[in-house]
Amino acid sequence: MTRPVQAITFDLWDTLFIDDSDEPIRASRDMRTKKGERRFLVHQALSRHHRVTADQVTLAYDVVDAAFRKVWQDRHVTWTVRERLGLLLEGLQLGLPEGELAELVRLHEDMELAVRPRLVPGVREALEALKGRYRLAVISDAIFSPGRALRELLRGEDLFGFFEAGIFSDEVGCSKPDRRVFDQAAEKLGVPLAHLVHVGDRDHNDVKGAQAAGARAILFTAVKNRDQATSADAVCRRYEDLAQIIEQMEK
Repeated sequence: MTRPVQAITFDLWDTLFIDDSDEPIRASRDMRTKKGERRFLVHQALSRHHRVTADQVTLAYDVVDAAFRKVWQDRHVTWTVRERLGLLLEGLQLGLPEGELAELVRLHEDMELAVRPRLVPGVREALEALKGRYRLAVISDAIFSPGRALRELLRGEDLFGFFEAGIFSDEVGCSKPDRRVFDQAAEKLGVPLAHLVHVGDRDHNDVKGAQAAGARAILFTAVKNRDQATSADAVCRRYEDLAQIIEQMEK
C-alpha cells in the first residue's frame, strides 16, 4: 500500500544551516569563539557589581552547560537562555539588575545573528523544487538561539517563505525526539503523521523520533555522517538527490 507524502519537515542545524560555520568567520575577524564570548559577557556583566574571577564564571558556566545537555538528552527539554543564566547566577550566589540580565540574555540569543552560519549547499534549490508539491516546515531544537532568532536566520537567507510552520523547542516546551514536536508539525500543516517525512542529521533525535510518532524519516548526511547504523527510511547524502528520494519513498 502506497503512502503518499503530503508534507516534509526539516531539522535546522547541519540540515539547513551548517552548525558552527560562523566560527572561522569569527576567527578571521579576531573575535572570540561563541563559547568564549558567552563566558566573557557573563564575567563582564557581573564584574560591574561583584568581585568575581573569569575562572569562577567559566567553572559555573561549564557546570550549567553539562546540566543542560543532560536534561536535553534525557528529558528532551531545552532550557531557555534565561533559565540557564539564572542557574549560573544562583550557583555563584550573585545577581544582576533585571535590565542588565535581559540584555545579557539578548546578547546570547542573538549571537548567531551577529555572525551568521552558512547554508548547506543546494538547500535553496531543493526547497524550490519541493515547494508547491509538498507542505514544508522546520523542526528545530533551540540550544542558544530561540525560535525568534532562528526565524530571523531563515529570513536573512530568504528561506522563511518556503515554510508554512516553524516548530521550535523553546516554544513547544520539548525537543526531539519527543513526539509532541512532530504532532504539532502535523497539526500545523494539516496532514496525518503517516503522510509526513522528516529530514534531519541525527538518527536518535530526527529519525527515531519521527518514526516513533508515526512519520517517516530521511537521515541527511551531507554535513555530518554521525550515524552509520540507522533505521531511516532513506539516506540523503546531498540535496540534489532529495526530490528523487522522496518520489521513491512514495512508490
